[in-house]
Amino acid sequence: MGAEDTAKRLRMIGDELADRFYERADVVRTLVVTLLAGQHSLVLGPPGTAKSEMARELSGRVEGAAYWEILLSKFTAPTRIFGPIDVAALARGEYRQVYDGRATTAHIAFIDEIFKCSTAALNETLGYLNERIYHPENGGAPIPCPLIGAITASNELPDGEDSAAIYDRLLVRIEVGYLEDPSNFAALVRSAVRRPETPARTTVELAALRQAVTEGVPSVDVPERIVDAVCTLRAALRRRELVASDRRWRQAVGLLQASAYLDGRPEVAEADLSVLTHVLWHSPAERPAVEREVLQLVNPDAKEALDLADVVEELETQLDALAGQSREALSDWVIRKAHGQLAQAGKRLEILRREAARAGRSTAAIDRVTARQRAVRARVLTEALGVDASVAQGPL
Repeated sequence: MGAEDTAKRLRMIGDELADRFYERADVVRTLVVTLLAGQHSLVLGPPGTAKSEMARELSGRVEGAAYWEILLSKFTAPTRIFGPIDVAALARGEYRQVYDGRATTAHIAFIDEIFKCSTAALNETLGYLNERIYHPENGGAPIPCPLIGAITASNELPDGEDSAAIYDRLLVRIEVGYLEDPSNFAALVRSAVRRPETPARTTVELAALRQAVTEGVPSVDVPERIVDAVCTLRAALRRRELVASDRRWRQAVGLLQASAYLDGRPEVAEADLSVLTHVLWHSPAERPAVEREVLQLVNPDAKEALDLADVVEELETQLDALAGQSREALSDWVIRKAHGQLAQAGKRLEILRREAARAGRSTAAIDRVTARQRAVRARVLTEALGVDASVAQGPL
């Protein structure tokens, strides 16, 4: 399987998962890019946001890959992660571990509640993530692990030095929340009562993925203009007192190459910088500022799109504040304010997208803001005007 076919298959896998998991297109693409770069990701969000399901579904598309998952707790012993003691061998006076089916033999791992890693397992988990090795309980030679990348998940941020050490090793950090668009929520409810159709299921072979990770992605060229753009971004973030380590910046280059590879391009382009929105923040409160700096650098359309996003967010805040008001009060607010501003934002976003597409620039930032505009519009229709969610996608 050639590089072009591998990239095409991975794009198809991403598209199929994005169709299945509502409002998760960017999350799915970022997970694929992170895996291609041979890095680890953190999916941060409340329970019931499909974190583990996405990890299983993505991993299941890699034919021949050994998949392993675990839910950690403060009492999880290292042997439960890396291999239990062989009781039969112990009865014969031999001390050895059984590694099959554990982290030590996995190509892709999903580690839930990663920050609840026990103190006893901390050092081995760090070695596993950093160096892809495990030190056996009997003190033997380190065992190399075939891990390509780990997808981790948590409902909360780390709260101690031990968990912070793991947090620092997770290059990509993705926030997820509950569905925002009422029409998507309605579709989710319908999916629970309808007989599911057999979905398209594209796969990629493990050998092809390995070749992409070890040869294809590293061979993607990084032009000097991209180096300049990264330096410009670093300076802009430092002015906002948002500082990432040199190691994180260096590892991020591989993500840029993986993004270009996934799109079938031989060199990194400005559009690939968008993936850095998931790399350069430490706390979720910093993410909007990082996103703004990154997207403004990606293309000149992003600044106006982000300004429109601020308008949309403010309208949603006002809608939340009006909760409990009479239908008449809500309708008055829609007529006087929300209707015109949301419609104007939607029309302007359409124009910005056409202009960006015509100029060959990335439309990712505009599409993201458009999705938010549509979600808030749908909320206004359903919550303020009482329109059925099934028709909330129509024009306001």
